[in-house]
Amino acid sequence: MKKNYKNSLKMQKNLVLILFLIIPTILLMTFIIYPTFKLFYLSTVKWDGISPDIKFVGIENYKKIFTSSPEVWISLKNNGIYFIIHLLFIPIEIFIAFLLDKRVKASKFFKTIVFLPYIVNGVAVSYMFAFIYSSQNGVLDAILGLFNLGPVPWLSNSGIVNYSLVAVSLWRFTSIHIILFLAGLNSIPKDMLEASVVDGANAIQQFFKIIIPNVKTVLEIILFLNVRGALMVFDIPFVMTGGGPGKASSTFTLTTIKTAFEYDQFGKASAMAVILMMMIVIFSTAQQKIFKRNEK
Repeated sequence: MKKNYKNSLKMQKNLVLILFLIIPTILLMTFIIYPTFKLFYLSTVKWDGISPDIKFVGIENYKKIFTSSPEVWISLKNNGIYFIIHLLFIPIEIFIAFLLDKRVKASKFFKTIVFLPYIVNGVAVSYMFAFIYSSQNGVLDAILGLFNLGPVPWLSNSGIVNYSLVAVSLWRFTSIHIILFLAGLNSIPKDMLEASVVDGANAIQQFFKIIIPNVKTVLEIILFLNVRGALMVFDIPFVMTGGGPGKASSTFTLTTIKTAFEYDQFGKASAMAVILMMMIVIFSTAQQKIFKRNEK
């Protein structure tokens, strides 16, 4: 009798587990696994996205991307600008988080202010900065005019347009990085910091000798977000410049979208999306190996 009761109870537990797993599994299959396989399939065909005629071309789309698509290399160079400038800004983000970690008065107020840019919609941020950079009624040129400087073609000069857009990206995404670093700082044992003060360490010494070594996990996350964000940046150049002037500010994701919906080359665009996925995986894997090697 007891054995039958135990078996019945075990079956009920298994049934509950299966029922709880069915919905997440269906959602995973529907919105992640199936679209991924579909993307790989579309990357091997020639298709305009509308016609029922689909021609299998194998790796031809991948060859075209690297051999006969100069705009791809221009967009990757622009993505690299986003990555490098955000990378150089990381030490500043750590230091700001260090100062906000109860080392300035009204730190809670400043934490809230710092986080606000990230929660604002990206399209709204882009329109706001487009007005600031405007050559007609722009706020920035108006300020420069007070000092008899400018106007500066912030968004129409191919030499500076990417740096203008990166400044917008920094304004928006630096906040989330600072908040993550603050979380890492809060995980550092207070005894360690107090002991360093007793030993006579100043704020700069604490920053380099204690803070940075103890936020490596957060740093790894930030670097991954930096790589992913730099490769996938879309809304800021799309809204503010449309990739212009010419293709000077086009990014890889923006080029992919235009390839699909403006040039009606869904197969080539799918191949570009696959390449984007592979680049993110390769960079994140290399990053993990570098961090593990440093730990050893």
